[in-house]
Amino acid sequence: MEKSTNIVWHDASLTKEERQRQNGHKSAVIWFTGLSGSGKSTIANAAAKELFDQNIRNFVLDGDNIRHGLNKDLGFSEEDRTENIRRIGEVSKLFVDSGQIVLTAFISPFRQDREIVRGLLEEGEFIEVYVKCSLDQCEKRDPKGLYKKAREGIIKDFTGISSPYEEPNAPELVIESDKFNVEECVKQIIDYLKSQNII
Repeated sequence: MEKSTNIVWHDASLTKEERQRQNGHKSAVIWFTGLSGSGKSTIANAAAKELFDQNIRNFVLDGDNIRHGLNKDLGFSEEDRTENIRRIGEVSKLFVDSGQIVLTAFISPFRQDREIVRGLLEEGEFIEVYVKCSLDQCEKRDPKGLYKKAREGIIKDFTGISSPYEEPNAPELVIESDKFNVEECVKQIIDYLKSQNII
């Protein structure tokens, strides 16, 4: 693939801080990571609704939805997964620069990829939320029937079955979605954002 050349960064006329002041809250990435079926998308969307109801500007980037558009050229090899997360990190940074809270729901199985995204942002802007749920429980839920296909060998490189998931070493939040209901999980997120003076 040919790389871009002869490009120059163009500074924006409005700063992130000016946009945050207008919005009345800080901006950040809430990065939900965890196994398929752990509840990432469900919790992210419920948290987004709660933030919206509190007049907090936000947007959800969901793994499946992004792969329908921006990343539809990527598969599930380790290299493609890394590129998937790299692109999402860059898009997330744009949302932070616009003064919004962006909630991302991606398995993002590799620690190094998540740390690369953290490195794009300023201190306190990357909130890693490990949606912790046992493989057994995720497989019982299996809302998309993916575990069944992975066990049958139909899906290759499936996280938790034939491809590894690397748990975060020091996430900002661990949400045990097999022990708390969605509302309780959302409350933990909102409480954290308030404790950090983000909202």
